[in-house]
Amino acid sequence: MWRPLSAVVDLVYWRKLKRTGVVFTGLVMSLASLFQLSAITVISHICLGVMAVTFTLRLYYKLLELLRWNPGVHPFELSLNHDSSLTDRETVMLVEEVVLMIAFALTEIKRLIFIESVMDSIKFVLFLYLLTYVGVFTSGLTLVITAVIVVFSVPLLYKKNKMRLRRMVRAVKAFVKKIKDLFLSMYHKVRPSSAPEPATKPAPAPAAAPAPKQKAKAK
Repeated sequence: MWRPLSAVVDLVYWRKLKRTGVVFTGLVMSLASLFQLSAITVISHICLGVMAVTFTLRLYYKLLELLRWNPGVHPFELSLNHDSSLTDRETVMLVEEVVLMIAFALTEIKRLIFIESVMDSIKFVLFLYLLTYVGVFTSGLTLVITAVIVVFSVPLLYKKNKMRLRRMVRAVKAFVKKIKDLFLSMYHKVRPSSAPEPATKPAPAPAAAPAPKQKAKAK
């Protein structure tokens, strides 16, 4: 069963060094080429380069087969026999995931644009305003290349420096907690104490009801 998410995770965490190195180098070089060339030209040159390698190997194995030095083994037999097709269930699951992601994104954008939450919309406006300044100093392609480098570098750095980073995070959390406790203590000291409530007077006891007058006895 081919799972795109697990394949991406394997690439990002460098679990297969050769494959990740090829993908990472190819992505960075392809994106960097887009600064000078169009996307169609870059894709065409990449495909031509790959096919030049595959054609050379295929002709070499064919020559060995004609010389009877090769029993007719195809050089890319493993790749050709690899089943990368999706079953009906996998296709439905993949489509459902994509649709859910698109629906979630549209719902969030609608919620932010139509001001469901004032604070969230203010944050969104500030983020968009910040992007206008980012767009002045850099291009979207530069941001994409930076994102690719970060995505492939951060997990590897975290894996190699896991204990050191955890100690740093604990130290930062302890420092933030100290600052928070300091401000809370200062706030409690500066805040005026509430005036004591006046003592409640006991309610007066109800007056005793007058005894009923006895009727004068008839003489």
